[in-house]
Amino acid sequence: MKLRIFTEPQQGASYAQLLAVAQRAERLGFDAFFRSDHYQVMGDHFSGLPGPSDAWITLAGIARETSTIRLGTLVNSATFRNPGVLAISVANVDDMSNGRVELGLGAGWYGVEHSSYGIPFAPLGERFDILTEQLAVITGLWNTPNGEQFNYSGKHYTIANSPALPKPVQSPPPIIVGGGGPKRTPMLAARYAAEFNIPFSGIERFSEQCERVRAACTSIGRDPQSLVYSSALVACIGKNDADIARRAAALGREVEELRLNGLCGTPAEAIERLQQWNAAGAQRMYLQFLDLADLDHLDLVAEEVMPFV
Repeated sequence: MKLRIFTEPQQGASYAQLLAVAQRAERLGFDAFFRSDHYQVMGDHFSGLPGPSDAWITLAGIARETSTIRLGTLVNSATFRNPGVLAISVANVDDMSNGRVELGLGAGWYGVEHSSYGIPFAPLGERFDILTEQLAVITGLWNTPNGEQFNYSGKHYTIANSPALPKPVQSPPPIIVGGGGPKRTPMLAARYAAEFNIPFSGIERFSEQCERVRAACTSIGRDPQSLVYSSALVACIGKNDADIARRAAALGREVEELRLNGLCGTPAEAIERLQQWNAAGAQRMYLQFLDLADLDHLDLVAEEVMPFV
């Protein structure tokens, strides 16, 4: 199983903090550094200071300050960006990183951040329509051969005679589609994704949703094994009970709740839990580190967990 770092900078993080985590993760051998795509803090335990940062602007900076670790979003909100602009941004950062980016894309869900920044927030069904068209446009632009034009006519987006430039270094960058919707989500993953992710779920729900994705793949003639299957868990790992309690308190969470819903415990307990996820088919796990000042947390996982999963 590959372990990836997942950060939530809207809870309160500067670019310097994100860069420090990404560089430490690279030195420690983590597979990837990912960040969320949100513009407002959630809950009342974190301050949100110094304020939100844009996902692809920060990843562009990190791309130039790292050399091997993969970089991406889990996940961009389709409500935030025009798909043509997003395709250009991701292709630019792919070039800046020499082919290390991955694009997670979802329908968007956090209504408060939309009203706070004047971003339209359509009903759920319409947001899924927007997401579907964005996936078609982005993949269409990236996959159009040089010298040819891309055209698209949809309800939400119309593309006319696009030169479909720039091209990313990767052909194309991997796309991640995720979520627990029983019908549209599995089919979108089957049609467009290199990876399917269902975050913050139990193993049983993960297995059920992955089976839906595999069935959707089969229905369109795609090999279900051509996708990577992944999940995400909040990390709270310590050498002893005092360490675990200290880290849980920094997150504003209870240890027992984190043991139930996250990856919480000693390194040995974390290894056992990750091995259970691996047996259920999870090939990657995104470990959500919420306290970005606690770089020792990354060290502990890299030294005492990662080599054994």
